[in-house]
Amino acid sequence: MSTVNFNKVKASELELKDKVVAINRVVKTTKGGRAFSFSALVVVGDGNGIVGHGLGKAKEVQEAITKGIEDAKKNLIKVPIFKGTIPHDQLSKDGAAKVMIKPATPGTGVIAGGSMRAVLEAAGYTDVLTKSLGSANPHNVVKATFKALGTLREPVSVAKVRNIGLKKVFNG
Repeated sequence: MSTVNFNKVKASELELKDKVVAINRVVKTTKGGRAFSFSALVVVGDGNGIVGHGLGKAKEVQEAITKGIEDAKKNLIKVPIFKGTIPHDQLSKDGAAKVMIKPATPGTGVIAGGSMRAVLEAAGYTDVLTKSLGSANPHNVVKATFKALGTLREPVSVAKVRNIGLKKVFNG
């Protein structure tokens, strides 16, 4: 597995909003009966390019969500937002989940399924086209979306690396 250079961010002094993506009930059968526990997949973001995801597990739903939020705050990344959308097309995979994210014209809105929509809206994207290919498992879709967003490059940094003007980056 290749390592991706994510732009890590500290959670302190950020106004983060959380969104529960999935809650899973797990049953363990013991000789004393059934023992229930819950896991919660949570996405947090400030709506301005900072987003994170986390998983919390506990005996009660609310406690699992709280733990998920704390875990998400430890995994924050900074993603580029260019005129409300992403700078370029991106395809990413995690497990059996594949996600494709494309930039969209202003006014399009966030065209995405449940798990991907939560991540993109928490990050602050307003116009983006997406397609989830392969597995619909929320955990893998969220991870694949994060991998895709983490590997996005800003037009300014691409122009610097190539030693060309910003206009030439877009016009080819």
